[in-house]
Amino acid sequence: MSETVASPAQPKTPLSDAALDQIFRQARTHNAWLPKPVPAALLRQAYELASLGPTSANGSPARFVFLTTTQAKERLRPALSPNNVEKTMAAPAVAIIAWDTEFHEKFPRLFPHADARSWFVGKPALIEETAFRNSSLQGAYFIIAARALGLDCGPMSGFDAAKVNAEFFPDGKWKANFLCNLGYGDSTKLFPRNPRLPFEEAAQIL
Repeated sequence: MSETVASPAQPKTPLSDAALDQIFRQARTHNAWLPKPVPAALLRQAYELASLGPTSANGSPARFVFLTTTQAKERLRPALSPNNVEKTMAAPAVAIIAWDTEFHEKFPRLFPHADARSWFVGKPALIEETAFRNSSLQGAYFIIAARALGLDCGPMSGFDAAKVNAEFFPDGKWKANFLCNLGYGDSTKLFPRNPRLPFEEAAQIL
């Protein structure tokens, strides 16, 4: 019996302009929200898409806590910078994107072909550096996934991380990275888009 030979992979088709507009070109950081709730199933779907993005050795250190009730968001209020309070309280949902200080304990399941756990045991500085970098990546994947599913996002770092950790992660195992308001933005209240650096200023091809 002859062995079946896999055909060469076909080149990927670029996303449509409409999709690129929704995810990037027309997407904005929203500060005002329409009074429309975000279904839990949609938050789950956004997480599941984001979880497919690459992380170092598939470590997946990001952890997500979604605040969808007034009571839950009120717990966050004392940690917010003054200019972030109103828009966060009005957002239908708020994601706390955190990182797990014990993420390496899941390597036997997530990266079973090597003893990746041993790379991190007893190395708190390496744990923090790896977890913070990769949870930041995962938070960015989540923003892209949420936009792709029709949600608007308002990521922000204007908060007291120590207060968030004390309120939501008192056992010290998870630590906050950044926050992201979620919902359906009121586009009539957007500010003009700020400029971006051109390729020539921010990139090189060697």
